[in-house]
Amino acid sequence: MDSALLAAFLVGIAGAGHCLGMCGGIAAALSLSGVNTKRLTLAYHAGRLSSYSLLGAALGFAASGIDIAAWTITLRYLAAVLLIAMGLYIADWWRGLQWLERAGAHLWKPIQGLAKNWIPVRNMRQALALGLCWGMMPCGLIYSALALAATRQEPLGSGLMMLAFGIGTLPAMLSSSLGAAKLQQLLRRRGLKQVIAALLVISGAWTLYITASHSDHLLQQTQADQTSSGHHSHH
Repeated sequence: MDSALLAAFLVGIAGAGHCLGMCGGIAAALSLSGVNTKRLTLAYHAGRLSSYSLLGAALGFAASGIDIAAWTITLRYLAAVLLIAMGLYIADWWRGLQWLERAGAHLWKPIQGLAKNWIPVRNMRQALALGLCWGMMPCGLIYSALALAATRQEPLGSGLMMLAFGIGTLPAMLSSSLGAAKLQQLLRRRGLKQVIAALLVISGAWTLYITASHSDHLLQQTQADQTSSGHHSHH
C-alpha cells in the first residue's frame, strides 16, 4: 500500500470522533428504521463511499488537465499543509479547518433538501441514494482528503485515495449503525487520536521536505520535456 493511500486511510480512521459527531445520527437512525437494518446500513455506506470515490475521480480528472510542473508542486505543498492541518484538527490542537466546513455549508443546502426525500429509509435504493448525498456533506476532513486526492492528478488514483479514506471511516460509522459501543469508545480515545494526529503531522512535514528538495528538479525536467517537444514539432 503506498504512503498516500495509507495517509488517506489514517485520516478516515482518526476522524472517527468527528465522523460520529457529524454523521453518527443518520447512521444510528438507519438502525432504528427496523427494516432489514444490516442490508440498509451496508447500502447507505456503499453510497457514501461511492460518493467520495466519484468526487475524488472528478477532481483527479480536473487536476490532470493542467500539465505544468509549478501546478504539480503547488498541489503537493497544499497536500502537505492539509495533512498537518488535519493532524492538528483531529487532535483538537488547532481548529483552522472549520472555515472549510462553513464554506461548504452553502453547497450542502440543496443536497440536504434532496436527502430529506429518502428519510425515513425503507429500502435499499433509498439507503444508497441517501449515502450518495451524505458523502457530500460539509466536513473539513472530507474536503482535506479531497484536496489530498487531487494531488494524484489522475482519476483512478484520486478515486482510490478517496475510497481508502472512506474505508477508514467505516469502523466508526458501522459501530454507530450497528451499536458496537466498545468499538466506539476505542475510536474516541484521546490517545489513539493523538497518535494518528502526530503521524499525519509527521507525514505532512515529510511531504513538505520532499517537495521542497525536489521542486527544482521537477521544474527543470518539465522545461527540458517542453524544449524537446518544441524541437520535435519544428522538424
